[in-house]
Amino acid sequence: MDELETIAEGIRRHMEQVDEARDLAYRRSRSLISLCARSIRAIHREEWNTAESLLEEARQATQELVDGVHGYAELYFAGYTQDAVKEFVEASLVYALVRNRPLPTPEEVGSEPNTWLNGLAEAASELRRRILDLLRKGQTAEAERLLDAMDLIYSTLVTFDFADQITGGLRRRTDALRAVFERTNGDVSSSYRSTQLEAALKALEAKLAEVDKP
Repeated sequence: MDELETIAEGIRRHMEQVDEARDLAYRRSRSLISLCARSIRAIHREEWNTAESLLEEARQATQELVDGVHGYAELYFAGYTQDAVKEFVEASLVYALVRNRPLPTPEEVGSEPNTWLNGLAEAASELRRRILDLLRKGQTAEAERLLDAMDLIYSTLVTFDFADQITGGLRRRTDALRAVFERTNGDVSSSYRSTQLEAALKALEAKLAEVDKP
């Protein structure tokens, strides 16, 4: 049993390293999530330079987070690490969808495939706010483009019929996206009908004005 103390001490040192890496990863994940939230807010405000700058900061923060847990699978696949990376995926995809740019791949944003899919689901749900803003501004064509994107994303995600252990809980987020899409589709349809009615009333007013002329 003389070797027990040596083995135990080696394990203790390893766990101390893991504990230090965990604390650092937790702090970095919180900072990354904040950066992503600020970038999405800038996107909705159409502050493109600010959004791009924050996304670049988030990209570097994501790399630091992943590098910090490299070699510790229990930390890399921990909820707080993958959730933070998912937030960066979401922010990157929201920017691409709103600006009508190519979607960055999982490799380009440094994420696992299932984390990317979950980020895509949340990015599509985030488009609802953008669509409602566009409707208020009367930009129906752009609102319809983003609605079509939501529909395509949902139709794609629903095909990933795998266990939650593989997808990272994608089914739940896909179901949530469906509800968001249906509400948004109803809002767009109502806005379209209102626009048609307004145009018809204006046309009628113009005809009546012509009739009333002496």
